[in-house]
Amino acid sequence: MTGPSPLLIGDVGFGELMVIALVAVLVFGPDKLPELAKQAGALLRQARAFANSARDDLREELGPEYADLELRDLDPRAIVRKHIVEAMEDAGDEATKPKKRGLRPLLEGETPPYDLEST
Repeated sequence: MTGPSPLLIGDVGFGELMVIALVAVLVFGPDKLPELAKQAGALLRQARAFANSARDDLREELGPEYADLELRDLDPRAIVRKHIVEAMEDAGDEATKPKKRGLRPLLEGETPPYDLEST
C-alpha cells in the first residue's frame, strides 16, 4: 500500500494538478494564462483579507473572553471533538477524585430527602 503523495494539496495530488494545468493551457492559451494566474492570486489574497477581517470583527464583538478565537474553532467537527476530549478528561478526573463525605446511596425502601421550600 502506498502512502499519500508528498505534493498533496488538499485532496488534489500532483498528477491532478498537472492535468488541470494542461487543460488550462489548452482552454485559455499560453498568452492569457499568466494574467489569469495573477487574477486568481489577487482573488485569494482578497478572500484571505476578508476572512481575517471577519475574524477580527467577531473577536471585537464577542469581547475579551474570545480574544483567542480562530475561525477553525467554529467548525462543528472541531467543536464535537473538543467536547468529547474534555468529557473523557473529566471522566478520568472523576475516577481519581476522593468521594464526598456524608453522601451515601439510599437503602432499599428509603425515600430521598425532600425540601418543600425549595420547589
